[in-house]
Amino acid sequence: MNLEQELKRYLGFETFRSGQREIIEAAISGQDVFAMLPTGTGKTLCYQLAGHLMDGLVIVVSPLLSLMQDQVERMRAGGEKRVTALNSFLSMREKNMILNQIDAYKFLFLSPEMLASEEIRAVILKQEIALFVIDEAHCISQWGHDFRPDYLYLGEFRKLSGNPVTMVLTATATEIVRKDILKQLHMEEITSFIYSVNRPNIALSVQKFPNRQQKMDALMDLTEKLAGPGIIYFSSKRMAEEVAFRLRSERDYRVAHYHGDMEAADRIVIQQQFVYGQLDLICATSAFGMGIDKADIRYVIHFHMPADLEAYVQEMGRAGRDGQPSIAILLYASGDEMLQRQLADKDIPDVSLLELPEKLQQTLPETEKRVLDHFLRQKLTKDEIIKRLNYRRAWKRDNLNQFLCYIEDTNCRRTAIMRYFSETDSVRKIKDACCDLDGLDFLPFYKKEKEEGSQEVFDWVETLQKLLIE
Repeated sequence: MNLEQELKRYLGFETFRSGQREIIEAAISGQDVFAMLPTGTGKTLCYQLAGHLMDGLVIVVSPLLSLMQDQVERMRAGGEKRVTALNSFLSMREKNMILNQIDAYKFLFLSPEMLASEEIRAVILKQEIALFVIDEAHCISQWGHDFRPDYLYLGEFRKLSGNPVTMVLTATATEIVRKDILKQLHMEEITSFIYSVNRPNIALSVQKFPNRQQKMDALMDLTEKLAGPGIIYFSSKRMAEEVAFRLRSERDYRVAHYHGDMEAADRIVIQQQFVYGQLDLICATSAFGMGIDKADIRYVIHFHMPADLEAYVQEMGRAGRDGQPSIAILLYASGDEMLQRQLADKDIPDVSLLELPEKLQQTLPETEKRVLDHFLRQKLTKDEIIKRLNYRRAWKRDNLNQFLCYIEDTNCRRTAIMRYFSETDSVRKIKDACCDLDGLDFLPFYKKEKEEGSQEVFDWVETLQKLLIE
């Protein structure tokens, strides 16, 4: 089989990127695969082409509705009509229609929560499953930065479905997280492809300030100078909204906010507007960006520090997917870590919540409810639950402390990230564009003179309306 010909035939590409061919070859030969590829290096292509070359249904477990919808729409636009998604956007009638004609589909996207449904699981288990794909697999690990308890039951499903060829994909996972993922999936023998998380085209910068006001002033200055498109990440939904409003009203920027409390349909609209160039800037929480198909993001700014380096590498890695020079900037004001400590404590349920009646437990915030449900389904004793919660709390604090060490580091920031992920190979750098500790030159990332000031943007919708009226 000529894989280049199949790549051209099914997906329209001439050549593979680094790692893609090896991953696909392993899967179509019947090997289970664990692949860690940096953000933007084409993990999606691996399961799409492998799925086309294997007989049976391809199941893709994905954590976000927007990510799922984006993948489905792109595949349909590319000519693959045998693709669908089971998610909460669908009515009961629409879900039943898909389930009743499941054998008409080649690719099925769904969330781990949807796969936990006995009704849906019963239908899928009757199919011949060619490939079982777990995307954003770091969500499986209880030590990962984006832990989702429902991911833990994927190992059970895999066993029930006869252990189909499985492809486990992620962009960021330390060695301990990778081991935990395989443990939770009950996978002992697997072919691993672990590639460096280093993205040499993304310059790294940390800017420190004595107070939040100076940090805010610096943010406004950066949005004025940096050439976009860009993303600004916040740990506060309120701050994301406020800064977006300020940039729209004071600077007349094409900017929107994005966070998990928004309606799912609104989130998808905003993501699509950003992807297709109708927005230049997004002020978002970490809910934004996973799997986003926008190659030309030129900068990612973190107004608030993330909880750990894994989350940071995942989020800043959304810049420069086209391989062109881009920059990731972390703004830190003294005491910023207190917000992350508060969020970590909020994310881990208090053991007293176990005493609540079941009806009241179901009214808890989604993150707390999921963790409690997970422990209760495991039928753990109260002491065992307390032990696990305390261990996870300590783990989060340790990760945050390591991030603070990264901020205070006086050596190369790229080297510090590689060290965190246990990479020992020499670090690839670009002269004058590595990090603020290696003589980073900001000028190449600033707007060119012709871009500065207000610009008249061609509005084709407005022009079309005028033509039709006239």
